[in-house]
Amino acid sequence: MTAMKIGVLAMQGAFAEHIQILRDIGVEGVPIRLPEDLDGISGLILPGGESTTMRKLVDRWGLREPIERLIESGAPVLGTCAGMILLSRRIVDGDESVFPVLDVEIKRNAFGRQLDSFETDLVVPLLGNRPMHAVFIRAPIVERAGPDVDVLARLDDGRIVAVRQRNVLATAFHPELAGETRFHSLLATMAADHDEPGEGSAPRRRGSAARDMASGSPGRNRQAASS
Repeated sequence: MTAMKIGVLAMQGAFAEHIQILRDIGVEGVPIRLPEDLDGISGLILPGGESTTMRKLVDRWGLREPIERLIESGAPVLGTCAGMILLSRRIVDGDESVFPVLDVEIKRNAFGRQLDSFETDLVVPLLGNRPMHAVFIRAPIVERAGPDVDVLARLDDGRIVAVRQRNVLATAFHPELAGETRFHSLLATMAADHDEPGEGSAPRRRGSAARDMASGSPGRNRQAASS
């Protein structure tokens, strides 16, 4: 059987770490630098980096429209840190949105400079009861989330740091730098559901694949994240 392929935008930042995490869960990670690299992939990761530079490179390499089409097709996408900024509909400090698919308002560098980076453990109920170790490096924060956005994780002070809207996942932190595989496993599960939804079967409720993955059995009720 052919291995699933998930693309990782390979311009700058921690793309190599994302590819390694995908390899660890049995998925082939494909570096994406040109539009033709998107052929045959089942999902996409937009990694951390410098969002303004990434915006310029996306346009220089002709990737904006092909990635937009991929997202519109329903293929799942995960954005981490700068990747979350690229996916957000509104950016507080006035930068133009790149892929405005997440109905959120984002503040860049919400925690200060790189010297103010930190690590913490988060509760992500959708992905199970075990705390998730999160690395924040010049991280954004979600200041507002629209009604169709699922809030997946918050800091202790209530600020939103992980969200999902339909086929788009985004985190303000770097799961890949902590060796966390659960967001990548969720992305792979969503990609499998998108590739093979099941002929004649009823659509699964949003989040059902993640519940099965986290619990190890179908039908377990998700502990809902408050919004």
